[in-house]
Order: sequence, then structure tokens, then C-alpha cells
Amino acid sequence: MPARHDYRQQAARYDRTRGASPSIMRPLRAALGRPGERLLDAAGGTGNYATAMRDEGWESVTVVDLSVEMLMRARRKDLQVVRADAAQLPVADACVDAVMIVSALHLVTSWRDAIADAKRVLKPGGRLAIMDYSRECLDVHWILEYFPRARAAIVPHHIPSGEILAALPGATQTTFEFTDLVDASMSALCRFPRKILDPAFRMQTSFFEQLERTDPQEAAEGLHRLERDLDMGRAPEAGVAAERSRYGDGVVYGWTQPAV
Repeated sequence: MPARHDYRQQAARYDRTRGASPSIMRPLRAALGRPGERLLDAAGGTGNYATAMRDEGWESVTVVDLSVEMLMRARRKDLQVVRADAAQLPVADACVDAVMIVSALHLVTSWRDAIADAKRVLKPGGRLAIMDYSRECLDVHWILEYFPRARAAIVPHHIPSGEILAALPGATQTTFEFTDLVDASMSALCRFPRKILDPAFRMQTSFFEQLERTDPQEAAEGLHRLERDLDMGRAPEAGVAAERSRYGDGVVYGWTQPAV
């Protein structure tokens, strides 16, 4: 089952701006618990978060992704890689200690299947950690106001927190705010507005890579308005302070497979 975004064009330069963010690592680490034996990184891309978890003590870390180009970069980091759909993990039932899905659930065509399959492969007591940008977080991502046609297209792909929690009974939900630009996602770039005007940063987000390819007119017009507003001293992020306090820039969900 194909993902919603094709990373072939971005893969070669992805790691220049998309590392393992400390802002994400803190709640992700807490959701996964103590390092164990086997961790599966579903839709793990170039393996930046897998590498970070391996460095923190996980013994065996495998990156699963559909993009051959992204997996090539993960393999160069001495990670185990498997080309497969996050919703159809090629491992047996109850065989891994933890699964993580970072910044990817909204890109998976069937997110419910991805969650179900992650639960299937977990051992009793195993941990599932999902970092995603919920539907509510889109109110924090002020940049979307500059691209109304694109906003209308991506909103349905972002899952309301309540639906994710319903699929993970008893899960924890931890919001976080970006304080760094190590993983320069669109959400992180919203904390550093001038960086959005730099193609070296914005083109490493699936949102801008796709927008500038499919609707260059809206991309150009929106970026022009943003540059004008910044030059006039306006701070667009200030207008979403209340929403950010409530919803965070992103969310990490933690769930534990019940013991038999």
C-alpha cells in the first residue's frame, strides 16, 4: 500500500536538516521506556531516530520503510533495514520489544492498520510509541494560513487525537513544543519563521516539497506574503500561543501491550 508522499527526491539531502530532535526524543524516550533488545522503527526513513535509540542502548534496531532511497541512507548508518509497508510489518506476532512511528502516521494511507500491526508484533509488555501531528496541532501550525488550498487538502490526513487514543486504549498522551531545529519539520520551522524562506530547509518537508511541485503559484504567493509580514515585523507564531499551550507542536502517544 503506497504512502502519501514519495521521498525519492528528498532522500539524498534529507539528513542535512532532519536529525533526531531533542524536543521529540524526550517524550519518545519516556514512551518507549528502558532500552531493551529489539526495536522496530516503522516508516523510519533514513533512520535518524533509530540511530539515536540504538546509541541509547537498544540492542537491535530495524528500520522499516517503503522508500528504497531512504533505506539506503539508513543502511549506511549500520542499521538493519527492511522495505515494507508500516501497515504490513514483515515480522512474526509478538516478537519485538518496542515499535515506534515517528512523524509518519499521517503519511500512512491506512493509519489504523499501521497501529493494529504494530500491536500485533509486540511482545506482552512491549511498548508502542507514536509521535505525530494531530488534527488539533494544525491550529498551531500558523504557516498553513498562507497556503489555504494546501491546508484544505492535508487536513483530512491528520488524525484527531481522540481517534488515535480510541485505537490505543489506556495510552498516554504527551504534548511537546519545539525548542530546536535539529529535525526541521514544518512544525519545527514554525518556531523559526525566517528558515521557511530558505529552500534548503522548507524543501526537506513533505508539505513544501509537494506544494512547490503541484501548486507552484500558491507556494510563491504564500511565501511572498510571509516574507512581507516578517519584514514588517509581524510575528505570526505569536497568534497561536494559546493553541500551542493547549495542543503543543506535536504529540507523543505511549501504549503498552497487555501481559498475557
